[in-house]
Amino acid sequence: MSSPDGEITRLLRQWQEGDGASLDALLPEVWQELRRIAAHELRANAGHETLQPTALVNDLFVRLLGARQIQIENRKHLFTTAAKLMRQVLIDRARAQQREKRGGGHWRRADLVEAMALPIDTPTDLPALDQALDAMAELDPRMAQIVELRYFVGLEVNEVARLLEVDERTVYRDWALARAWLRQRLDA
Repeated sequence: MSSPDGEITRLLRQWQEGDGASLDALLPEVWQELRRIAAHELRANAGHETLQPTALVNDLFVRLLGARQIQIENRKHLFTTAAKLMRQVLIDRARAQQREKRGGGHWRRADLVEAMALPIDTPTDLPALDQALDAMAELDPRMAQIVELRYFVGLEVNEVARLLEVDERTVYRDWALARAWLRQRLDA
């Protein structure tokens, strides 16, 4: 009997090889987890009160299905890709709000300090966090992945360690280093 992770990987491969029925079988396997992640993300992000978890997951799938170049290899890759795409959906919404004539530029990430446990004195906006994460990914891709999985997906340290196939101590160390790096970068 195959593991749930192995089943997801098998369905992903079959779907990417053109088997549409595999996508139908894959969705029930990952839908609840992605919806849970989306609900966590929306609770952690003020300013998106009109967006429901199901709508965020739907936006995620629209982007995922529309991006023909993305080759998702396994469960780990699916959820890290989902975290990046959810992040992009929320960043695009924040940027659109900033462009609006009325109220544009007033959307801020006031809860970032509490959500990430970052010792930052002033609120930080989501586009600034996005730029900082892109810069971090160039320096240390795993550290940026840990931030995405902890912050955007809402996974616990043990879940991140299992997904990235590293020791929990590594996740704790990288998480602490990432918080310090982001604090310095966002304060600048």
